[in-house]
Amino acid sequence: MNYRKFGNTGEKISALGFGCMRFPEYEKDGKMYVDQDKVDEMVAEAYRQGVNYFDTAPKYCNCNSEEAVGRAVKGFRDKVLLSTKIPLDVCKKPGDYRRALEHSLDKLGTDHLDFYHFWGINRKEFDQTIMAQDLLADAAKAKEEGLIRHISFSFHDEPLAIKYIIDESKKRGIPMESMLVQYNLLDRTNEEMLHYAASNGVGTVAMGPVGGGRLAAPTELYAKLTGKKSIATYELAFKFVLGNPDLNCALSGMQTLDMVKQNAKLASDSTGFSKEEWQQLGEAMEQLKKFSELYCTGCKYCQPCPAGIEIPKIFNMFTYYNVYGLKDHAKKMYDNYVKDGGKLIEDCKNCGFCERHCPQHLQIRKELERVEKLFR
Repeated sequence: MNYRKFGNTGEKISALGFGCMRFPEYEKDGKMYVDQDKVDEMVAEAYRQGVNYFDTAPKYCNCNSEEAVGRAVKGFRDKVLLSTKIPLDVCKKPGDYRRALEHSLDKLGTDHLDFYHFWGINRKEFDQTIMAQDLLADAAKAKEEGLIRHISFSFHDEPLAIKYIIDESKKRGIPMESMLVQYNLLDRTNEEMLHYAASNGVGTVAMGPVGGGRLAAPTELYAKLTGKKSIATYELAFKFVLGNPDLNCALSGMQTLDMVKQNAKLASDSTGFSKEEWQQLGEAMEQLKKFSELYCTGCKYCQPCPAGIEIPKIFNMFTYYNVYGLKDHAKKMYDNYVKDGGKLIEDCKNCGFCERHCPQHLQIRKELERVEKLFR
């Protein structure tokens, strides 16, 4: 496994991080559970392969991820970096930050967090919640007491807001120490701000390195660009992200043991792209635009839909149809969804909940209608 200096945190972080939002789950008596045996196997294998950064959040996997991660890393907790997040909507009154932190510590079964993120923030939330309630002071106090080791944020907003958050935190005397942002070959909008963050000693982690699955699609892109023997597109995607000198870690939401082994192998490869290759590959975005026609990453922030529409599932069917070319399979998935009583756009309450919570700012209702027409 390759390791990198993680900003000014003093940590060495594995090039591959384990995103713990897509663990295998099962349903029993109407309730969702994480398959702990499979999670234990995947996490243990990741650790054996050198992965030392595990990122979770209170609401991942139907609110079961933190507990599953805590159990899985119990035997080597002191050898890894644990990261989780605080949703700002729980911070309504003094003491809420501390209560949320203690709840996550309890779920994870640990006495401290290595990285505690303000979750999915934008400039407005930074000003109106974090700064207005002086949550940075709460974070600094928790750090002083040893409950957290590093103050972090994950981000969904216009790129320049990253600079604002970093600068204003520093002015307050409580600087952000790491950040988690979207970055991949399809979406390079945060590239300049990754450089700004790295230049200011902020550790950088990329979410969505394979573009929500779109860059797993088989193409001959690498061969066409370089004239060399083709490589798998997911390999191209990972190597591109890890080829950015301002990026410390690529966070992958791994669902199977094979994915862990596959991604760990890529992150352990000592033969990365040259600067020239990396720049050349960046130009591939124009050729890949067709893959981002409907860029749903499957983050599930739009869930639960008040009307019960399983939006990420429907959009994933479109990925199979449009990106992978598995049209018959995608239509069969849709037919089975309808047969099982799955809710559709006709059931929509037009409340806009999904669009307000979508980090990609998709026009979800319009896209659902288009996708469903395709499958009818």
